[in-house]
Formats: sequence, structure tokens, C-alpha cells
Amino acid sequence: MGSPVGAPILLLEETDSTNAEARRRAEAGEAGPLWIVARRQSAGRGRRGREWVSETGNLYATLLTTTRKTPAEAAQVTFVAALAAADLVCELVPPSLVTIKWPNDVMVEADKLVGILVESGPHADGGLWLAVGIGVNLTEAPTGTERPATAVAAHLKAEVHAAPRIEIAAEILAGHFAIWMERWETLGFQPVLDAWIARTRGLDGPCVARLGHETLEGMAEGVEADGALRLRLPDGHLRLISAGDVFFGVNGKGQG
Repeated sequence: MGSPVGAPILLLEETDSTNAEARRRAEAGEAGPLWIVARRQSAGRGRRGREWVSETGNLYATLLTTTRKTPAEAAQVTFVAALAAADLVCELVPPSLVTIKWPNDVMVEADKLVGILVESGPHADGGLWLAVGIGVNLTEAPTGTERPATAVAAHLKAEVHAAPRIEIAAEILAGHFAIWMERWETLGFQPVLDAWIARTRGLDGPCVARLGHETLEGMAEGVEADGALRLRLPDGHLRLISAGDVFFGVNGKGQG
């Protein structure tokens, strides 16, 4: 179950959220790379301001790092994070069950296992700071969520007898992230996008996209070179979706 060594890991017993801790450190001048991991979050956050339920025993980790990439290029790190998280899950769960849902949710069968939240801002030393937050349900899945969720412990490989301790899971994640980060920085985005597409389902079928101010229904037609979702509307127009809540399947009632 070993993997290459990633950035250093700071393990906290509790924090409000690992992303918030990364932001505070970045705004104080820290540049990383540093993984901030908490056993418990008192105010975890998901995408679009949602609460991220923080059950004890699950992994809450944020990579604080900096980049000289443009903001548009830096946003590609969400695909790096999805691949690294999927690699972690595939060490513990039969890989045939593991997929990615656009843009960065890692799923087991049809249930969400991993959530990712990327935040950024200008760094005092130039460039951007990135806070790449990754939450993995190792032992417990939240209930009452909009979309069904599951945990690693419910899908373990036969040879894996229990979900790993947080410290071990963080090390594995950091190792896989380091591999994908190096590929992104040395080879560019295309190899990352190709690997992501190979694991992603729903990119060529019915789709509903909630964009906050509007809801669009149509047919997904793959992704652009930057990872934006191509959505063909009933009137024939093509919309490119860079962010939003997307549901795949018949009438949008499939994988959410």
C-alpha cells in the first residue's frame, strides 16, 4: 500500500476547517507545500458554501501550495486532486467500483465518497496560493445529504481488513498527489485530463446543470481542453460549464 513521499503533513487534533487554516497560513506568508490534516473539523465546508459533515475517523486534508500559473491554469489542480483521491480510494476499494463525476467527486458505485474544494488568492511573494481541500469518507458516511454518500469501510477489498488510520491515509494521498502534480507541472494538463476522462462517467449522455441563477437540461458532449463540460441544449446551442451542480442520467435523475 506504499506510495511515494509527498509534501510534509501537519496533523491537527481539531480545526474549524483545513481550508480555512491553509488560507490563514497563506495570508500570513506561508507558501508550502504543506498538507494540513485534522482529525475533526468544527466548521467544514464543501462547494458552494455547503457544510461538510466532519465525522471522526474520516480524512480532512488540505494542501497549501503556491503556483505561478494563471488563475485559469491553476484551476486545473482540481483534476489533479480528483485523480490523486481516486488513486487513494483504489488502494482500498476494488478499482472497478471507483469513478469520478465531473468535475472532481470520487464515487463508489453511484455514491459519493470524496469531496474536493479548491480555493486560491494572491500570495505576498507573487503568484497564487492554492488551498486544495480533500475530504474522504474513510469510516463514516453522512446521512441526510442531497446526494447519497458512502464510506471506504463499506467497500473494502478482500485483502484490506479495515479503513486506514487518518495518518496513513494522508500519507498515501500525499504520495499520489505528488505524482499527479509533477505530471501536470512537467507535461502539462493534457495527460492529466486524459487520465481523468478515462475514469469519468456521464460525459456523453443526458445532463442537468444547476448554475445558481439558471438550470440547464441537455446532452453532455465531453469536455473542452480546459476541462469545462460541453452541454448541448435542446435548441442546438452549446454551453460550456466551468462550475455548478451537475446531474448525469435520464432526466438528470441519475448520478448526481
